[in-house]
Amino acid sequence: MTTSEVPTGDALTPAERAARGKRARAVLRRSDQARFDPGEDRPDPVEVLLAQAATRVPELVPLRHGRMLKSPFRFFRGAAAVMAADLGRAPHTGLTVQLCGDAHVMNFGLFASPERSLVFDVNDFDETYPGPFEWDVKRLAASLAVAGRDNGLTPQERAAVVGEAASAYRRRMRRLAEMRVLDVWYAKDDSEDLRLIAAQGGDRILRRMDRTLAKARTRDHVQALAKLTHRVDGKLRIAPAPPLIVPLSDLLGGSARTDLDTAVGGLVEAYAQSLSPERRQLLSRFHLVDVARKVVGVGSVGTRCWIFLLAGRDDDDPLLLQAKEAQDSVLAPYTAPAAYESQGQRVVSGQRLMQATSDIFLGWMRVTGLDGLGRDFYVRQLLDWKGGVPVETMRPEGLRLLARACGFSLARGHARSGDPIAIASYLGMADTFDRALTAFAEAYAEQNLRDYDALVDAARTGRVPTAEG
Repeated sequence: MTTSEVPTGDALTPAERAARGKRARAVLRRSDQARFDPGEDRPDPVEVLLAQAATRVPELVPLRHGRMLKSPFRFFRGAAAVMAADLGRAPHTGLTVQLCGDAHVMNFGLFASPERSLVFDVNDFDETYPGPFEWDVKRLAASLAVAGRDNGLTPQERAAVVGEAASAYRRRMRRLAEMRVLDVWYAKDDSEDLRLIAAQGGDRILRRMDRTLAKARTRDHVQALAKLTHRVDGKLRIAPAPPLIVPLSDLLGGSARTDLDTAVGGLVEAYAQSLSPERRQLLSRFHLVDVARKVVGVGSVGTRCWIFLLAGRDDDDPLLLQAKEAQDSVLAPYTAPAAYESQGQRVVSGQRLMQATSDIFLGWMRVTGLDGLGRDFYVRQLLDWKGGVPVETMRPEGLRLLARACGFSLARGHARSGDPIAIASYLGMADTFDRALTAFAEAYAEQNLRDYDALVDAARTGRVPTAEG
């Protein structure tokens, strides 16, 4: 099986599926998952980042580098392409799932389900692609080791955190392997599941979790409306905050408003065609008010991202959509080609495969820019009960519990597209895989620090442009 083939249903019995997982141990022993051998021909990490910059908005590239220079953990978040190259050059199990592609700890979080409950899941799919399940688990494990170093955790504390994530993934996958296919598909992790995990850390952590859940419920379109907009001549408009938020009319040098409305309205109509009929009907009850370019994240800085402000009944009935450019996945060079009509569709398909429940406005579109180039975008709501955990200030116990939640969630996401029986059989009952991932994560955190130092040197010598923001 090639690494880009997500398994489909076949006539294999559970015993035959388990045997498939055991055979994967002959391809890559579980203890060998600990190995990280960069080799002398490893690509220069700075060159990898500069190659990505070639397809991004030139004036935003220095912001990306500036954000990555804040800390080794910020660098790691922006260096998915660097780690993809490292993983892609190494042996793998061949046990394929739909990967998140960038499963670091801060790409898990809270958001609202269509049924208006809070769920915890992977929430970033820019790099999603079919591939070996362990690539995501290693990305998560390494992120925890890097974050632990930045937070001053001891080697023993970091090992406990990473081991918790690997163990949670392994144990959850074994449970999923025993479930019926539809039960796996319907499984989800909601706010009560998070509270149960937090309660194991004591009353202090549970109270902190309750505050996080309450805050997430307030982060909605109404709050965003007050934060992101103002009135111009009595009309609601997105407030400029350059270079992070720039209205489209400012970018185009004051083009006629009617021309902008016509052009952008066509984009919204093109996006609407990717929605199911009932959701397309729902979207039609909103009208476009304004559009702006927005800088988001760390690794995504420089890709084209737009926010669309729409209104329903009146200005107090907002809908904020984010259209984010979807470029090739960083994993694509290291796997066989996957059949997607566009990069936007790739992101949306991967998200729907991995998440237990997805945004009702999730869709995609292709846009022809002023330079005549076609670019792919995916669209989702900007804020809908969104919440995260302050990883960069967490102490050992809190980070360990978060690692457990992420490992649990990632296993569920993988089981939806992969073969949980084969993966569980490969992982086994013992902690061999857990210990191997802990060793790998620590070794990769060391490499990440060297790569971060290389970017610091490149910025100091002017090899890469940087800016604050």
